[in-house]
Amino acid sequence: MLGVDVIDAHLELARTRYARLTPSFHPSTRKRGARRRPRLVPPHRVRLSLPRESSRSRGARRGPRLRFEHQSIFELKEADGSFDLTVCRHVIHSIPHPERVIAELARVTRPGGYLHLIPEDYGMLHFQRGTPDPEDFWHRAPASFGAATETDLFIGRNTFSILAAMNLEQITVDYIIVDTLRVPRETFAAIIEAWRDGYAGAIGELTPITREAAVAYFDQMIANIRNPRGYAVWMVPVVSARLPRQRV
Repeated sequence: MLGVDVIDAHLELARTRYARLTPSFHPSTRKRGARRRPRLVPPHRVRLSLPRESSRSRGARRGPRLRFEHQSIFELKEADGSFDLTVCRHVIHSIPHPERVIAELARVTRPGGYLHLIPEDYGMLHFQRGTPDPEDFWHRAPASFGAATETDLFIGRNTFSILAAMNLEQITVDYIIVDTLRVPRETFAAIIEAWRDGYAGAIGELTPITREAAVAYFDQMIANIRNPRGYAVWMVPVVSARLPRQRV
C-alpha cells in the first residue's frame, strides 16, 4: 500500500484571538487621543498534524510516521512539493494576509496533490428576526472586528477566488450545515455561549457595538436556538482544490 504524506496546519491560539495580541496591548489604551490598534504577534505559529496532547500520546505509538512541529504558517520549513494532502481548518479567518498563507500551503503540496481548507465566514450565520435583531449584529460586527484586527471574517466566500487566481484545479466549495435540525440544540447553543463569553468584551472595544449590546444579541441567538419551534443555521465552508500536475 502506497503511503500518503499529509500536513495538518492548526493556528496555535488560545481560547480567543486575544491570546496572540502583544502583551502590552489593552483595547482601551489611548495614545495621542486615538485608540491603539491591536497587532497580532508574528510569526503566527502553526501546529503540524494533530493538535491535542491525547492525540500526541496516541501518535507516539506510530513512531516516525507522525510528528509535531511549531512553525510559521507564513514560512513553512518544508521543501516545495512535500505533501500529497495539505489541510488547514478554522485558521485563515483568524490571521491577516490569508492569500499568503494559502500560497504557502500550496507551495508545500505536490503537483497533483490537494488542498483542504475550512475557511470560516461570519456572514453565513442566520437566525430568526428578534429584538435585538441578530441580522443587524452579523451585518455590523464581523466587518468592524475584521477591520480592527486586520483579518477577513468573510474569507469563506473569498477563498474560491484566491484558489482560482493561483490556477488550481478541481476547486470545490461544500458546506457543513450546523443547524437546529442536524445538531442538538444544546450543542449549538453552547457554541454561541462560548462566543458570547469569549468575544463580547472585544466586540465592545473594537466595534460600534457595546459589550452590553453584544451580550444581548448573543442571548437572543441562544434563545432562538433553544426555542423548540425556532430555526437557526451556521453554514461552514469546506473548500478543496488540486494542484496542477505541472507547476505553472
